[in-house]
Amino acid sequence: MIHERLFVGIDVCKTRFDVFVHPSGERFSCPASPAGIDALVRHVRGLGPCAVGLEASGGYERKLAESQHAAGIAVYILSPGRVRHLACALGQMAKTDAIDAAMIAAYLAAAHERLTPFRPDAVRHRLGALAAHRRRIVAERSGLVSQCDTEDEPLVRAMIEERIATIAKDLLRIDKEMRALLAQAPAMKRRYDRLCAVKGVGPVLATGLLADLPELGTVSAKAIAALVGVAPHPRQSGASARKGRCSGGRKHLRDIAYMAVLSAIKAKDPVLAGFYQRLRSKGKPFKLAMVATIRKFVTILNAIARTDPAFKP
Repeated sequence: MIHERLFVGIDVCKTRFDVFVHPSGERFSCPASPAGIDALVRHVRGLGPCAVGLEASGGYERKLAESQHAAGIAVYILSPGRVRHLACALGQMAKTDAIDAAMIAAYLAAAHERLTPFRPDAVRHRLGALAAHRRRIVAERSGLVSQCDTEDEPLVRAMIEERIATIAKDLLRIDKEMRALLAQAPAMKRRYDRLCAVKGVGPVLATGLLADLPELGTVSAKAIAALVGVAPHPRQSGASARKGRCSGGRKHLRDIAYMAVLSAIKAKDPVLAGFYQRLRSKGKPFKLAMVATIRKFVTILNAIARTDPAFKP
């Protein structure tokens, strides 16, 4: 007997999991507790051949995803925005946890062949958590420095300066922990060192690429540019063919790459600065030339990751 493959959509919140099975239509919910996760894993395994989809929910989905993966179930972490776009396309304007679970299952059924299954990586997860917190406190420091420039109240100014000093110590602690983590993972350390050897790549960008761009070196140049958000998507309809527009992508990586490329241009790097200057000499505006240079930069890094022995499993 041939069993039809099922697609399980799970809407994750802090206290509960709402589940929908496509195409059978089965619905149920369970608590988001260790006992609830175990019961859900056993139930999903009993369904037969299936794939599970979870929306990225700020980390609440991680324990469930790891448990499903450990049980041998194919798990996919999905973009909430894309799932919501499908719901709107289907005319499903209402939004509840139960409806979200059904839309997750429908999206997974339609797109699973184009998606990459979730694979837990403890080192990459820790590196990503450290890098994310580093970005948060750097952003906080930037705001405090600007506020300190105009603050006249002595007590407030003293408190701001104290917080800036604390942030500086926190950054040193995070950077030290990142170095220790990389030292404990030789394969990751080799990739980090290889990336840092590329002109324009510093510790922050190398860490961001390793933590938040695992696709580097495994996909095409166009795909990696789209993941960073520097690929112009065509907009053609009938006789109309408007200029492509960049959208989506991982903004924090794009922001770091922007600063890296800007530094390379100022340092007159022969590859990136030369490419940028050629575009500007042809009359291309600054923003377009910068995006194109970032795309070239990301393409170079992707080619290195695809061919360099440091990135081999």
